[in-house]
Amino acid sequence: MAAKTEPHWKEQPDSHDYPAVASYLSLLMPPAQAKRLSDRLRKMAIQHYKAKDLLRASGLPLLDAHNAHVAADLAKVRRGNLLSPVLLIRGNLKARTPLTVADGYHRICASYHLDEDADIPCRVSELPRA
Repeated sequence: MAAKTEPHWKEQPDSHDYPAVASYLSLLMPPAQAKRLSDRLRKMAIQHYKAKDLLRASGLPLLDAHNAHVAADLAKVRRGNLLSPVLLIRGNLKARTPLTVADGYHRICASYHLDEDADIPCRVSELPRA
């Protein structure tokens, strides 16, 4: 892990993150439902979670700092650019459903490499009840 850094996050997600969410989620649910969930994320307040907790809750592995996308995000931070907050779908412990990183997996990994205890801004939505 690298030395702790200054905050490296924007206050709001980039507008292009939401179509990316809808595209990704359309692999897991019907496209219309994925679009509604993406739209719901736009309205959610920013919350903050640590990179290490996001990775644990999602069950996703930490990508190496040399991964092309992680390295690109690390380079952005070194240049002084801010990263877009991540977009998440809350998991369900009782149903054994992990947290879904709908957009921002590489940014979470980059942030972990910078400081695993830094707060990452996130928008989190629940899955709609069936």
